[in-house]
Amino acid sequence: MAEAAAEAAAGAAAGAGEEAAGAERALQLEAEERREEEERRRHREPPIVFRELPAEEVFGELVEALGETPLSPDEQRSLDELHQYLVLGEGSWALGDDFLIFVGRLLNDESVSSTVRVALLRCLAACALRDDVALLLHQDRRDHALMNYAHGVDRLPAAEARALALLICNLFESVASSEWLLYISEWEATGGARSNIRATTKVAVHALLADDDAMRDIGTAIVHNLATKERFFVGKKLRDLLPRGAKSKVTSARAAPPA
Repeated sequence: MAEAAAEAAAGAAAGAGEEAAGAERALQLEAEERREEEERRRHREPPIVFRELPAEEVFGELVEALGETPLSPDEQRSLDELHQYLVLGEGSWALGDDFLIFVGRLLNDESVSSTVRVALLRCLAACALRDDVALLLHQDRRDHALMNYAHGVDRLPAAEARALALLICNLFESVASSEWLLYISEWEATGGARSNIRATTKVAVHALLADDDAMRDIGTAIVHNLATKERFFVGKKLRDLLPRGAKSKVTSARAAPPA
């Protein structure tokens, strides 16, 4: 009995030791991953983004474009929240849970003019330059309002498609929002499975092959930004989605403000 108890105690001690060693290894791996991430952030090539989007100006364009467009009390509150975040410089906490519902309605409601959508997208492109914009993007996991809209880039009027491409390009400004653009998890929609990376790539290709010089500039910038992401080199799915030779087009990238 004593021997059995001793063996059981020894086994428990060994198990506890292994568990402790495993936990320590996990902590070491986490610390190493954090160091690698910080190193990657310090040494990553700066993205090409378009910064000439004065907050007060683009927000004023949206307010003017909305004109007589009827807004519910919740939508008016969302517009006020956008003003707090974009113009007054408040944190992303200023944007409520219904903000992306407001965005989705303006992007998809056929009764809303294209001018409103262009102005809204330019506001969002200005927001994309903020470090904490990723917190807003993660609210879109359920409805995918932004990326479902982006997936239809080839059906949009030219001005809307250009404003959308500007938003996608500027979302490469921070590591967190650029990684959101490349999420590969899929959701089902009319026409088949969609994902953030599919929508991002579709916008990039559409812009890159456009007849409009300003649109091609934005497309070239998006492809440049994709090329500087580590996943570009290891992600076969992304390489397959880009047109052949697209990577070579980044040499002419320039960050002049789009017309």
